[in-house]
Amino acid sequence: MMRIHRYYDVDVVNGPGTRCTLFVAGCEHQCRGCYNQSTWRLDSGTPFTLEMEERLIADLQDTRIRRQGLSLSGGDPLHPHNVPCIRRLVKRVRSACPDKDIWLWTGYQRAELNCAQREVLTYIDVLIDGRFIEAEKDATLLWRGSRNQIIWDLRQERIERAI
Repeated sequence: MMRIHRYYDVDVVNGPGTRCTLFVAGCEHQCRGCYNQSTWRLDSGTPFTLEMEERLIADLQDTRIRRQGLSLSGGDPLHPHNVPCIRRLVKRVRSACPDKDIWLWTGYQRAELNCAQREVLTYIDVLIDGRFIEAEKDATLLWRGSRNQIIWDLRQERIERAI
């Protein structure tokens, strides 16, 4: 079972617009200078329950506070232990909330992803990949912490492939 550290039902920092943001437990990269070291251990945090998933979906569908989408961070959502739960979650969000975008941060580089991790990408809109490298830290960057990290607009790639 995947574990989480924090869930923000209203967040304006981790991606564009107002969002729901989920920080998962488990990261094997353990980057020097990471701002979220408490999320590294897989057994830290609390279980991500069906009740929590239902709450997240309800928050995304809430019309009183309009959310642009869901942000997944951590830890690492694409840690092999987290992938089955993350895949199920993004698939459900895509189905239940088709007008919401999904952003995901991972320490893995896109080229390193295995088949199960790449399957998650078919349901998300934006991937920010790459380990945080302290020597490349740049506080002026949008949505990422170090210059080596890449923002992949998967929506645009799908559009280009369809043309």
